[in-house]
Amino acid sequence: MKERRSFAELQAEYRRAILLRFLSEDADYAMDTGLLKTALKSVGHGVPLRQVNEDAAWLEERGLVACESLESALLVNITQRGLDVVAGDEVVPGVKRPGPGI
Repeated sequence: MKERRSFAELQAEYRRAILLRFLSEDADYAMDTGLLKTALKSVGHGVPLRQVNEDAAWLEERGLVACESLESALLVNITQRGLDVVAGDEVVPGVKRPGPGI
């Protein structure tokens, strides 16, 4: 039987998957959290910068991204494992799995 997740958990899964997708599509596979916040808002997932930073930390704990603190921003780089998740080659609980053909 499938585990029931709250709406907030479902939102977090989708948001994390979208963050990884944006990073995978960037030319250098990296963005700062301010830009990621704007990108999320453009696809209907407007959240505070604090939430984007928390998601980046969550993804880093699982080896999907590497974060680097700069003077005024947090730079997020996708890892090979993160790219594998975006491609659907690896499944990580807490990140929405891409659909077929994505």
